Amino acid sequence: MKIVWKWVLASMAMFVLAACGTTNNDLGDGTNNTRSENESLQVVTSFTIIADMAREIGGDAVDVHNLVPTGTDPHEYEPLPEDIKKATDADVLFYNGLNLEGGKNGWFYRMIDSVGQKEENVFNLTNRVEPMYLSGEEGTEEEINPHAFIDPAVGIKMAEDMRDAFVEVDPERTDYYKKRGDEYISRLEGVVQEYEDKIKDIPDENRILVTSERAFQYMASRYGLEEAFIWEIDTEENGSPEQIKSLVGYLEEHKVPVLFIESNVDRRPMETVSNESDIPISEKPIYSDEIGQSGEEVDTYIKFLKYNIKLIHDELSEQY
Repeated sequence: MKIVWKWVLASMAMFVLAACGTTNNDLGDGTNNTRSENESLQVVTSFTIIADMAREIGGDAVDVHNLVPTGTDPHEYEPLPEDIKKATDADVLFYNGLNLEGGKNGWFYRMIDSVGQKEENVFNLTNRVEPMYLSGEEGTEEEINPHAFIDPAVGIKMAEDMRDAFVEVDPERTDYYKKRGDEYISRLEGVVQEYEDKIKDIPDENRILVTSERAFQYMASRYGLEEAFIWEIDTEENGSPEQIKSLVGYLEEHKVPVLFIESNVDRRPMETVSNESDIPISEKPIYSDEIGQSGEEVDTYIKFLKYNIKLIHDELSEQY
């Protein structure tokens, strides 16, 4: 009931904001303004990785407002009044899909519906990604794993679709978006090669990635890493005694050099696993759901990707 009332209040705020004047895109009679050459495209993104991608491809032609900030769960976000105003005025909105934002009944689409955004302005960047599934808790249906972006090959598809969306929405700057988009995609192609080379360099018996959550499924499957984890899906039971016992039992049967903890999860469950298995934890975190604040070590998507593969390679190649 609390969430419902918050959405009622948020919707009221949206109508108040809308009543204060027309949006950047609307003349008040349902027709669109012609965007001037120097006018920025108003872009809204659902979370930090997509925001960075939009700034890289859009460059000086775009003004990006990101919704879910670093350190916040992208699955259960509650848009702020500023978010609602930005979504109302946006020329284009990008989201991850694969249920990261809760799907058609999730917070992102509830917001889109509440502000009356046109469907043609909203772009799902994982339409061309084959979903992978998590088994979930006992007795529940499988759930889509939303973390496809951890695989740089998926990042290429997302960047291609974003580039093409910018061209569709703002055709006057087609050459600009294509040039920046193609350059960015070329950089991602180099990262894909780096993943292939570095994982091949890890001894076969060490190619086991042990993390708290099963967020790395797409990446591990593509590049040949075996996965082990404490929990598959974020629930209120993360790090339960049964989950920890299951992983410790797996580690007793497999030679694993090191354990990894994601930057945004509770360390205590993996510390218990480490204590019970005598396997060390990497001193540096691995990243799964977000990039860092501007100026931090992992503050762009490409840095996120390169940081993770260097960490995985260095730790799994180390002799403990």
